[in-house]
Amino acid sequence: MTETHYPDTQLLIDGEWRGGVEGRTIPVVDPATGEEIGKVAHATKADLDAALAAVDRGFKVWSATSAYDRSKLMRKAADLLRSRADSIALMMTREQGKPLPEARMEVLAGADVIDWFAEEARRTYGQIIPARASGVTQMAIKLPVGPVAAFTPWNFPINQVVRKLSAALGAGCSIIVKAPEETPASPAELIRAFVDAGIPAGVVNLVYGVPAEISEYLIPHPVIRKISFTGSTPVGKQLAALAGQHMKLATMELGGHAPAIIFNDADVDKAVKTLAGSKFRNAGQVCVSPTRFLVQDGVYDKVVGSFTEAAKAIKVGGGLEDGVQMGPLANERRIPALEALIQDAVDNGAELKTGGRRIGNKGNFFEPTVLSNVPKKARIMNEEPFGPVAVFSPFTTVDEAIDEANRLPFGLASYAFTGSADTAHKLGMRIEAGMTTINHIGLALPEVPFGGMKDSGHGTEGGSDAIDAYLVTKFVTRMDA
Repeated sequence: MTETHYPDTQLLIDGEWRGGVEGRTIPVVDPATGEEIGKVAHATKADLDAALAAVDRGFKVWSATSAYDRSKLMRKAADLLRSRADSIALMMTREQGKPLPEARMEVLAGADVIDWFAEEARRTYGQIIPARASGVTQMAIKLPVGPVAAFTPWNFPINQVVRKLSAALGAGCSIIVKAPEETPASPAELIRAFVDAGIPAGVVNLVYGVPAEISEYLIPHPVIRKISFTGSTPVGKQLAALAGQHMKLATMELGGHAPAIIFNDADVDKAVKTLAGSKFRNAGQVCVSPTRFLVQDGVYDKVVGSFTEAAKAIKVGGGLEDGVQMGPLANERRIPALEALIQDAVDNGAELKTGGRRIGNKGNFFEPTVLSNVPKKARIMNEEPFGPVAVFSPFTTVDEAIDEANRLPFGLASYAFTGSADTAHKLGMRIEAGMTTINHIGLALPEVPFGGMKDSGHGTEGGSDAIDAYLVTKFVTRMDA
């Protein structure tokens, strides 16, 4: 593949790659240039009806397939994905903007997720429950919940799909994936790996279109038995409410505003290097990105100074350029949104240490930004910026830091650096977040839980518990005749 080649993306319905019945398409724009590079097929109600009929038929086939055979096919898909990592990464960088090495890493990590759930598929154990009477057998068995509708965002086009897809398939569910229209080609290639591995027609279906129209049609439909959504908290609440009205199981991975707490006794150089790399990865467009940097008084000036220098040193550019560490924002609309948040912070007394502006007038490039002494009343201390902006505030005591970490309704990821085992224990137990990583970045591996609490959602998409969200427990009791 060359830089000038980007494929148009089709729907996958009942094993067939095709356009929508009305022939409508949506343009795909390269965020590094602002130029249209391709089109994606637009599904309408007729296409959704076809996908629903297919996913219903696919569930009957796939749920009757042994866990051993499901696992074997999934492993084949993972191997195919790995073999295509270079070409898929190029597609992802062109449509999403992240540097090519990050895109390739995402593809390879996706293959690891498939492998993880391929093994979990073979371990969906039930129970034999001791009976009170002789001749009675009591069983609790795990069964796939049914056809799934999954809704995924543009910031990690493969990572966000692969967790839902792999867990559903491992459990024996069929699925309709509504992937992001901004970044359609790379998730389509993920699903192509399953098709080429031999997944039966109808088991996996892929649609694009108007997100609200698709979700409002699929979620209430009687064929769909479970939904999984990754996206903003306001939209997630709407979809969770809609699912609740129709008694559908729902996994919700929603927005965050992650605190990153650095104590006086921390290894400051390690903390800055680690957190700066995490903050500016994917241009800060990460639901678990560290955002509210809470730094103890004794090291505050040193941390802010070092972090500012790290931000200034980041090479920003097109994701296909050698040595680029941060690409463009994926959407032009994020530029005025970030500018407004930064200006509001400065108007409320914050100090702009570096950045704060768009870079050039072509593409969606934005300077890595550091704000210091940001007051709690500033919007950016209360609203997720979802961009390359680090927000610093000082604190004095452990309790003060924990109170600030827990102040917001969000509770997805949290970070801390400390040399004290006692402090680390307090943070692990008292921070109200689904994930806390201390003295390193240890999130989002296939084998560990990934999810939030409070307004950041519910359910987990990683670790040994993740497949349970796609299973139901059925009790069967039998007496010998």
